[in-house]
Amino acid sequence: MTDIASLLAKLPDATTQNLSLIYAPTMAAQYHPTFPPHMPALIHGIDSAELLAKVHALMLLVYPPAHRLQLDSQATTLAELASVRPAYPASVYIPPLGPNTSLEEFQELIAHLRAPDGCPWDREQTHQSLRRNLIEETYEVVDALDANDPKAMQEEFGDLMVQVALHAQIASEAGEFRMADVLHGIITKLIARHPHVFGDVELGDAEAVIANWENLKAAERKEKGTEKGLLDGVSAALPALSQAEAYTSRAARVGFEWPNLEGVLGDVTEEIQEFRVEAAGSPEQEAEFGDILFALVNLSRWLKIDAEAALRAANARFRKRFAFVEAGARAQRRPLSALTLDEMNALWEESKRQ
Repeated sequence: MTDIASLLAKLPDATTQNLSLIYAPTMAAQYHPTFPPHMPALIHGIDSAELLAKVHALMLLVYPPAHRLQLDSQATTLAELASVRPAYPASVYIPPLGPNTSLEEFQELIAHLRAPDGCPWDREQTHQSLRRNLIEETYEVVDALDANDPKAMQEEFGDLMVQVALHAQIASEAGEFRMADVLHGIITKLIARHPHVFGDVELGDAEAVIANWENLKAAERKEKGTEKGLLDGVSAALPALSQAEAYTSRAARVGFEWPNLEGVLGDVTEEIQEFRVEAAGSPEQEAEFGDILFALVNLSRWLKIDAEAALRAANARFRKRFAFVEAGARAQRRPLSALTLDEMNALWEESKRQ
């Protein structure tokens, strides 16, 4: 094995502070680097061009191609590393990516905000006071996703991470749990629920994976002594359309499902007929209207349409077209209420054509 002391001796003294030492063969077996990029790192034990290529590909997941580094004593960039042919065994020294680039720094920042010398507002927050913030930030993420806007996604994912980190910090201060417990729990759960990746279970397609996932969750509940129903795990706080989709999806996984699309369409028609026979404004008609919506959500699931996203898109179209109608009224120097229904409909159809 390469003499680490001799490798460190080649580096300037300042670069060895907080240095991460990475063994290349171990790194090559990973799918993402596990060392913090805001600190320097030394990757050693590179004994072949194939291993260097794997290290190079992993580094590109974190560092930009123009990031400067040192291959043994040769200065180069990450982009140029793919074409360099060093003498093996070789080592790569990676300078820090820069401040504000790691999850560790992020947790430190959140802890600072909650500290006595931090922010008065952040110090006052509790799990319950942050509840609305968490919901609002989640919807802003959804807005960015619906707009297919990568720049907005980047920003909104960061805002959502603040909420998660704040809750973990509050819990840590109260002795409830730490971020490490959150990470350990979810990593352990994901490994256990992917035996076809981390074990010897063979599953042929995504549907088999979902079915096995439900079986594993049921086994976990039984082991914990919490024999809940299949639908009990669906959050009561979900928007109604998303909740209905989750209910129908989970029921379908165990075979409670229409045999074909015609059956689903027939259910929608039947619910509309039942709605028609009830007295207008009666509780029965309201219930039947809810059944229509539920049946439509089930139809959207069959058609692989996200009902929540489809309705949000329809809302956006309505808003845009109605704004066109308003603009048409302003162009005529008339208040919108002064237009007849036919005039408004004409503007509406024009907005659809445009």
